[in-house]
Amino acid sequence: MAEQVDVVVIGLGVGGEETAGRLAEAGLSVVGLDPRLVGGECPYWGCVPSKMMIRAANLIAETRRVDGMAGTATVRPDWAPVARRIREEATDDWNDQVAVDRLVNKGVTFLRERGTITGPRTVKAGDREFEASRGIVIATGTVPVVPPIDGLAGTPYWTNHEAIEADTLPASILVLGGGAIGLELTQVFARFGVEVTVVEAAGRILAMEEPESSELAREALERDGVTFHTGTPAKQVAHDGETFTVTLDDGTTLTAEKLLVATGRRVDVKSLGLDQVGIDPGVRRVEVDEHVRAADRVWAVGDVTGVGAFTHNAMYQANVAVHDILGDEGAPLASYHAMPRVTFTDPEIGAVGMTEKQARDAGLDVKTGLSQIPSSTRGWIHKAGNEGFIKLVVDDERGVLVGATSAGPTGGEVLGALAVAVHAAVPVHTMQQLIYAYPTFHRAIGDALKQL
Repeated sequence: MAEQVDVVVIGLGVGGEETAGRLAEAGLSVVGLDPRLVGGECPYWGCVPSKMMIRAANLIAETRRVDGMAGTATVRPDWAPVARRIREEATDDWNDQVAVDRLVNKGVTFLRERGTITGPRTVKAGDREFEASRGIVIATGTVPVVPPIDGLAGTPYWTNHEAIEADTLPASILVLGGGAIGLELTQVFARFGVEVTVVEAAGRILAMEEPESSELAREALERDGVTFHTGTPAKQVAHDGETFTVTLDDGTTLTAEKLLVATGRRVDVKSLGLDQVGIDPGVRRVEVDEHVRAADRVWAVGDVTGVGAFTHNAMYQANVAVHDILGDEGAPLASYHAMPRVTFTDPEIGAVGMTEKQARDAGLDVKTGLSQIPSSTRGWIHKAGNEGFIKLVVDDERGVLVGATSAGPTGGEVLGALAVAVHAAVPVHTMQQLIYAYPTFHRAIGDALKQL
């Protein structure tokens, strides 16, 4: 006999935890299911610990910039305090009891079980079955993509999990993938003295961002000693018990102590029972409408929807789902035209909305404005480590920004102003009349507007 509840949330990463907790606080009976850690990737193997690593690596870089500007300085990198901080401060040694307690204290019934949909409103978890009168929320996230490279399966390669959990660093590492995750970890390892080689099958790193971003990131990481192989995919992997050997499509052979696979993430919903609610179980993502509904009385939030693998998007969609499930009048509708994203390399590369190519491919009448951070007053003052730029992508017919990139020492923070402009369709004319504080990095936005 199925137990009667209001909502079952399958998956308790950032989006699922937020949805379940808020619905329970609103007085609904909520069951939350996840066989993994409550909170998901972000607090244990993603956003939080990786940014601790990046903070430490950036301190090393800043110390090396002292010479010629503030005297002399030397630094001896030591991974031990970084690993200790991740283990003790960020992850509680990968124990989620604090998160579980937080969720349960809000009124959620938590089961460390995998949920399987068995009917339009029923979910099985272990030896229990629940009937959800209001519906089901799918928040099962994604898993790392492991490319079908000959010889890779069965080797002790790293994903982001092993990279984050490392107590000691190898002497050398090969990184498959030149996206945001791969590059962030690459720069950290390089600044801590690891010999790093990046292999990216596409013609450039950060292939989904502006070409200027790719060039900036590559130049910055090459200064840190990183070697790149782009446009040539890996075709074979071997491991002899101590060393990885990767053979590229052009015959180049690369060796290293470790191999990090950072080639993206994918949904894994084949055993979820999606067919029971009319969804093809073989989908590459669970598509949702503006209410983040995936089917009748079924909502989906977070990475599983394929709308940007970002914590902030999971929280955004959770908010939409909560209001819709509660039937709130004037509930928000999801819109992704101003999706922000930041690659936390040094320099940081923030972007929002469309790239220039995406805007042109969409048939827009595009104008662009570009300014260089070193040419701005604040960039000139900053000097060492001042690389970066502001790029604006304008729909000239409407006279509004549809995309922008902010790269530089505080690129992710400067992005905030640009995200507001894209989200609210602020007229370019209005932006040109804005008073930009002097001397700031964000004042370079005004310089880019002049280039229009």
